Amino acid sequence: MKAIMVVGTTSHAGKSFLTASLCRILCRQGWRVTPFKGQNMALNAYVTASGGEIGHAQAVQAWAAGIVPRVEMNPILLKPQSNQTSQVIMGGQAVGEVSAADYYEKYFEPGWKTVQKSLQRLAEEFDLVICEGAGSPAEINLKHRDLTNMRVAKHLNASTILVVDIDRGGAFAHVVGTLELLEPDERALIKGIVINKFRGQRSLLKSGIDWLEQRTGIPVIGVIPWLDQSFPAEDSLSLLERPSQKNASGLNISVVRLGRISNFTDFDPLDSEPSVSLNYVGLRDSLGYPDAVIIPGSKTSIGDLLDLQRTGMADAIKEYAAAGGTVVGICGGFQIMGQMLADPEGVEGYEGRFKGLGLVPLKTVITKQKIARQRLVTSHFPQMGLPVSGYEIHQGRSQIMRSESADAEEQSFKAMFDDPHLGVVDSSLSVWGTYLHGIFDNGPWRRAWLNRLRKQRGLSSLPTGIANYREQREVTLDSLADIVESYIDLTPILAHLE
Repeated sequence: MKAIMVVGTTSHAGKSFLTASLCRILCRQGWRVTPFKGQNMALNAYVTASGGEIGHAQAVQAWAAGIVPRVEMNPILLKPQSNQTSQVIMGGQAVGEVSAADYYEKYFEPGWKTVQKSLQRLAEEFDLVICEGAGSPAEINLKHRDLTNMRVAKHLNASTILVVDIDRGGAFAHVVGTLELLEPDERALIKGIVINKFRGQRSLLKSGIDWLEQRTGIPVIGVIPWLDQSFPAEDSLSLLERPSQKNASGLNISVVRLGRISNFTDFDPLDSEPSVSLNYVGLRDSLGYPDAVIIPGSKTSIGDLLDLQRTGMADAIKEYAAAGGTVVGICGGFQIMGQMLADPEGVEGYEGRFKGLGLVPLKTVITKQKIARQRLVTSHFPQMGLPVSGYEIHQGRSQIMRSESADAEEQSFKAMFDDPHLGVVDSSLSVWGTYLHGIFDNGPWRRAWLNRLRKQRGLSSLPTGIANYREQREVTLDSLADIVESYIDLTPILAHLE
């Protein structure tokens, strides 16, 4: 199997973006391409058709390659939890929770076998794999147990690209230092250097490129400029780099930046709406009075609930809702909005019962058994009869609480979909929550909900007969691939494959 590996000098150098772009570029050239990342640590996950979890970035890369995401593309996914442990997803399924030290002792050998088996299965269907590394390939304290970077590159004899983020500064030192720390057989696989996120005139960089090529003996095969187009990020650190947008003539929607936020890629479709300003609000920031507040997914709902209460953000959200504001909860955020969360087995590290925000009459019990599946349902809100697709990923069973006023409770909260367990909305249509990730990907549904907000502001309605976000994502992937292709020369990389 022919292989290209993309490694970076640092995190956020542009590995995921470059891997997706290469998948689209080479797919258009006629290659049967598949993405691959041996081990990923991320809270942005996607559920495949088989019900397995992989990193969301690998799903995007699969779409860039024109294929369906599958668990072999990301055989190991680590999802950090609040108690300094990570949930281990291997072969798409949760197999345990461990500390970092215990992980390598317990899972390194079976992990490497899983990586090799996944590559073998992909080799049976594809003729080129585009591998993405993680962090840096030169972390000397981790290299002996690394399941993602040069171990995979050597296993495949992959033609390897080293990408560096020049916007951070110190790019030349990052490149030289990384190469110096690689073993000779690892360094020999590096066939090209890509400088990413460059601002300014290319001519001013020429002397530096000449020096770098002479110093390393490796060609700089591309200088990619800073791009304003967004690409789905892997972890929440990227949220700190997103500037707040102000849109005086449109809607302002705030997402609460939970400490354990997960699947914030849910909100990329909202961010893509020209009439929407999407802002991430820290727990100690002023909530203000936006058109809607979203409590996003969380890997540890109870931990984030306690943080909301500790910082005063919980009270701010409740006051906002009491004043008639629109509050939305997605997955963990839906659980947080309820009356009570219980974790009798200490799955999240917070054994006991905890009072939620009390915005919906929901009781949630955290369990060890995870639900991960794709869904296709029909909406009851904000418009009847719309087909809605998405996926569930949660370790919790929720139900509407019954009390002496059960009839009133049932009248004031209605099911959002034909599956009543998937989400509820109150009688004012302003407070709702759902377990469905990817809900905003559904174009007509998204616009129907945005039009309710626009009506409250006295704004005209947007057209609802639009395509789903996946079609817009296809346009974005083509555009990014066009740009990368115009700034990169893959000749040295492809020559190594022959």
